[in-house]
Amino acid sequence: QVQLVESGGGLVQPGGSLKLSCAASGISFSISAVDWYRQAPGKQREFVAGISGGGFPNVAGSVKGRFTISRDNYKNTVFLQMNSLKPEDTAVYFCSCSWRNKAYWGQGTQVTVSS
Repeated sequence: QVQLVESGGGLVQPGGSLKLSCAASGISFSISAVDWYRQAPGKQREFVAGISGGGFPNVAGSVKGRFTISRDNYKNTVFLQMNSLKPEDTAVYFCSCSWRNKAYWGQGTQVTVSS
């Protein structure tokens, strides 16, 4: 059974930082690409960052230079380090992976950037 569990969200002031985690189980994690998406109220879900099984990152232009994605294959976990957060980063953040031609999503973690 594939399971993705996000954690690390919360309330932070503008300019602050948060580190999100996505713990995966039920897949061959070390060869699986994992992506982060976010969805703000009233908006479509958008790609934030992804990392290949080999550790190659891909970060959306809107967050490049502020967000960093990494992975720890021993812990079956992908991380999203978010710095210099802005109010427009407020959203529910989801991690996602594909396994055996099926997409899986976590339940999401809320990130709120507000003073």
